[in-house]
Amino acid sequence: MLLATSDVVAGREVMETLGLVKGNSVQTRNIGRDMIAGLRNIVGGEMKEYAEMLVRSREIATQAMEEEARQLGADAVVGVRFATSSVMDGTSEVLVYGTAVRLK
Repeated sequence: MLLATSDVVAGREVMETLGLVKGNSVQTRNIGRDMIAGLRNIVGGEMKEYAEMLVRSREIATQAMEEEARQLGADAVVGVRFATSSVMDGTSEVLVYGTAVRLK
């Protein structure tokens, strides 16, 4: 599945627009990760534990979007965008969406 943040794919023509596809993932923190992150907050530095959690969340959301596109018969998703939000204290949602298309 080809994913593009642009609305076009260089050298390819959109043959058919199939519609909006999306995927999301909600992740929560855990006590161990919070303790380590709390220590990093005191001394400074990248919070790798949370960065890794968000990477996993993006991967899960992207896979869900790709599966939805496959079910529509798409071979690409264009205009891909990511959004994040806090659902409640200690949780984070990653949403990915785009337009499923068939390319010529």
